[in-house]
Amino acid sequence: MINLSILISSSEVSGPGGLFDINATLPLIAIQFILLMVILNVILYSPLLTIIEERKEYILSHLAEASEKLAQAKELTTQYEQDLDTARKEAQLEIANSQNIHKEILDIELDISQKYIDSLLETISSDLLNKKKTALESLDTSVQSLCTEVETKLSI
Repeated sequence: MINLSILISSSEVSGPGGLFDINATLPLIAIQFILLMVILNVILYSPLLTIIEERKEYILSHLAEASEKLAQAKELTTQYEQDLDTARKEAQLEIANSQNIHKEILDIELDISQKYIDSLLETISSDLLNKKKTALESLDTSVQSLCTEVETKLSI
């Protein structure tokens, strides 16, 4: 507190103006301030603003390129999906056609096999009937001969 009162008492200037004397110092400080602003603007702010503007343009250009590439990627994706769908449909048609063809081939082979088996059964059955007839005829002749022998032996 004592120091403050000493400071105030020592700051008293004898003469006009006192503590707030406005003379040539105020315009000089204003000129220094404006000069410092211009120098800082030229040295620091202008390059900084140009760098910021270049960076902004760089980012915007890369964003535009990225959006273009994204649009191209979406177009390619839709095109490939359409191609894939058509390929799937074609493959399903080919599978259905090949299944129909194989089914027809199988039916034809089954018909041929059935006809062969039927003809084979017919030949076997006719052969068995012929063998049966010959066996019955030979058996009939054997029975007749045995009957005649038994009659002859009984008549004696």
